[in-house]
Amino acid sequence: MAKRKPLTDKAGNVRELTQADFRAAVPVAALPAALRKKLRGRGPQKAPTKARITIRLSHDVVDRFRATGDGWQTRVDAALKDWLKRHSPA
Repeated sequence: MAKRKPLTDKAGNVRELTQADFRAAVPVAALPAALRKKLRGRGPQKAPTKARITIRLSHDVVDRFRATGDGWQTRVDAALKDWLKRHSPA
């Protein structure tokens, strides 16, 4: 079997794929079940409970929440809910 040409160069740029690259590709069904599950993703929410927005926060606030690890956006949401219990947004 001939050695395949690398997909990336030394700088990490991906070269243009050829028909031979596509023929040599492994079908997703050949991957382990655990990896197929991760690649599948979550899918759409059945009943969305949150609104997707864009918000600008100061770097120190974002850094402090991100430092707490995964789920930091949920903790920001909880902090804002807690603030609303004691304050009026107006």
